[in-house]
Amino acid sequence: MDVHTREQRHYNMSKIRSKDTKPELIVRKYLWEKGYRYRLQRKDLPGKPDIILTRYRFAIFVNGCFWHMHNGCKYFVWPKTNAEFWKEKISQNVQRDTKNYELLKKSGWNAIIIWECELKKEHRENTLKNRIRKVKVVDL
Repeated sequence: MDVHTREQRHYNMSKIRSKDTKPELIVRKYLWEKGYRYRLQRKDLPGKPDIILTRYRFAIFVNGCFWHMHNGCKYFVWPKTNAEFWKEKISQNVQRDTKNYELLKKSGWNAIIIWECELKKEHRENTLKNRIRKVKVVDL
């Protein structure tokens, strides 16, 4: 049984955004400070990446641990209520993500996945340095 009323749950779910999330803004700020210029959510690329570094052909996905099933993460827990629905929904998200990453690669793009939990204060700087270093290696 859900701990929230139907109205509370509806309100909570309505506040979940798909773009301009806090983790995404953290990555964008870091990239801007390091001198990278980027585009946002190009609809013509598979998966509509959150951030696109066109010059380097890198697509950055800032994934929520729950919505994209970050295995082994303490922030990903299978919901106990309506379990069948969530299992199907999240599994479809993962399948779609995998397909989109492969399509990007086939079209000559590199994908960087940054998980929400990796942007917590204690991990943020290290995560961003290591992931963005990949871009510098491929610098044209």
